[in-house]
Amino acid sequence: MKNITIGMVGVGRIGRMHISNMLAVAEVLKERDINVDLVLADAMPGFAEQVGADLGVKAAESVDKLIEDGVDALFIATSTAGHVDVLRKGIEAKLPMFCEKPIASDVPESLDIIREIEAAGATVQVGHQRRFDLGYQEAKRRLEAGELGWLHSLKAVSGDAFPPPVSYCATSGGLFRDMSLHDFDIIRWLTSQDIVEVFAKGSNNGDPEIGAVGDIDTGAAMLTLADGTLATAIATRYNGAGHDVRLDVMGSKDSAIVGLDEKAAFASAEEGITFPSGESHPTFAERFADAYKNECIAFVELILGERENPCTPLDAVAAAIVADAAQLSLATGQPVKIPTVRDILDGSAEPVEVRALVPSA
Repeated sequence: MKNITIGMVGVGRIGRMHISNMLAVAEVLKERDINVDLVLADAMPGFAEQVGADLGVKAAESVDKLIEDGVDALFIATSTAGHVDVLRKGIEAKLPMFCEKPIASDVPESLDIIREIEAAGATVQVGHQRRFDLGYQEAKRRLEAGELGWLHSLKAVSGDAFPPPVSYCATSGGLFRDMSLHDFDIIRWLTSQDIVEVFAKGSNNGDPEIGAVGDIDTGAAMLTLADGTLATAIATRYNGAGHDVRLDVMGSKDSAIVGLDEKAAFASAEEGITFPSGESHPTFAERFADAYKNECIAFVELILGERENPCTPLDAVAAAIVADAAQLSLATGQPVKIPTVRDILDGSAEPVEVRALVPSA
């Protein structure tokens, strides 16, 4: 039996979701002779102990005590502002880590921590759960097997059934950073192509307060991939039919559509067509419930040295740079060229300049 103790850092809403998933995964991994124990910690004194008592999981009084007592890895699900501090503690302790996205509050801070991660030779898996969704994986398999031919276009959709509080929109960094980031990552992953240019537009036809805090409620980004393939990413906070996440992968021979099932959040306008007939997912948590668990299994396999890192910090920051470029394009009304993370780290390119979220009058 292989024994692993994972320190789960951050026990708020997202942290508790990850804890529940890891507990479920631990039961599955027992069939593979892998025993996973969890220990919780949180920056708020007493909070981890309270959550641990509710879930029947051990807790430490602080992150420092968690590491001091001995764990084999860290799973970081704190607020974004706390990620870098815990990453540095994990680097110093030479622990493999999982970090919820983003790894830092902005791209410049992310580049700094990547330099520290690389200098230390640390292992950090970043949480982009769509990579573990079976639909996306099958589409990638078909593409790489040549079943789709060459790609002529990709069409990504991300739609929330209802908007978050305006206070959240005010601090989210903008729609492209908050929602389309996931589409930018999965397009890069599925095609194995960098996104080299973006042109973005946005609108506000819902709550005017979203516009008042500097955000948009609907956005569209036209993307150009390194090989010239075109992609679009459309995001909205007002998809009343339900939570809608899809990707059309369109090739010269065939196509594959991720998210096309009985729970898809749309209705046909054609006579006699009842598909899809199921109830749509209310939020991302239900849509990607299995993907989140698969992500946890991948992290355990990474700890054990049984697989390569499925989502590196460079991968995650590459998507964040595309999101910054989309926000810049939105503000300027111009297409924006996108440098690679490696070129920025090597000093041969500059990060995308971040400006206001909405176009000037």
